[in-house]
Amino acid sequence: MTNDKLYQSKHRLWLNILFASFAIEDESIKERLYDFSMMEFRHMKWLAQELRDSGTPYNYDRDMMLYKRISNFDILRFVLREIKETQALYEPSALSGRMITDENYFIQYIASLLDDNANDAEVTAFDMHRSIPGKTLDAEQTDALTIFLFEESYKEYELILVYAYMQNYTDNLKHFDIFQDLVDESHFHLKSFGNMMAKMGILALPRELHEMTYKIDDIEKFIVDGIAEEEAAKEQCRALAESIKDKELSQFFDFINYQEDYHIALMEKLLPKK
Repeated sequence: MTNDKLYQSKHRLWLNILFASFAIEDESIKERLYDFSMMEFRHMKWLAQELRDSGTPYNYDRDMMLYKRISNFDILRFVLREIKETQALYEPSALSGRMITDENYFIQYIASLLDDNANDAEVTAFDMHRSIPGKTLDAEQTDALTIFLFEESYKEYELILVYAYMQNYTDNLKHFDIFQDLVDESHFHLKSFGNMMAKMGILALPRELHEMTYKIDDIEKFIVDGIAEEEAAKEQCRALAESIKDKELSQFFDFINYQEDYHIALMEKLLPKK
């Protein structure tokens, strides 16, 4: 039977692989690790369904830190250990068989990287240099961007987990589909912000969620409050795009801002018709 301890371990593993993908600069390795992290998130979804069906509560509690590792190989060896330690918790089942075969492939891929010293490189994602290669930002712009990235990376992490939890417990197919869209969109935003934080040397884990964040009694109030939060995020994106005197960065934050418009439209579909 699936238990909440395994779920917490998979949550930790998802985050460790995800943030490894942000920290490593090599584009090929970065993208493969990100794909693996998304597979781990899918494992979490299936585990959550098993827990729901068995009437077993689960939560998003975490027991982890994001250590400031200084090389690709340091990160890859750590991820390898985390995968193997999580696999030790699996009990025989069809789902466990799927997770094991997925992760055995991850292990083989990471081991192949570790066999070639050409894959090692310095990691600067944690060194606090607070600059973006090829960009010139003054102190005020840098501070504004730093604050925005910390706030928005937490918001997107929170939304991924909250909407995934609500999706797991809804019987409404329309709501299920909308929650999936919102989860997918937040994954993209978290990836964008996480990679940017790594480029600036400020990569850090979002803070942990309290149970009250995702165990929602009043869904209508949650959605109304969520729309207000999206409106605030839109204003932050607009202000940041205006304040940063770099065309490429400004266009990116305008792009995120316009996506928030449709997020609000999706959320409005969750409200009861009056």
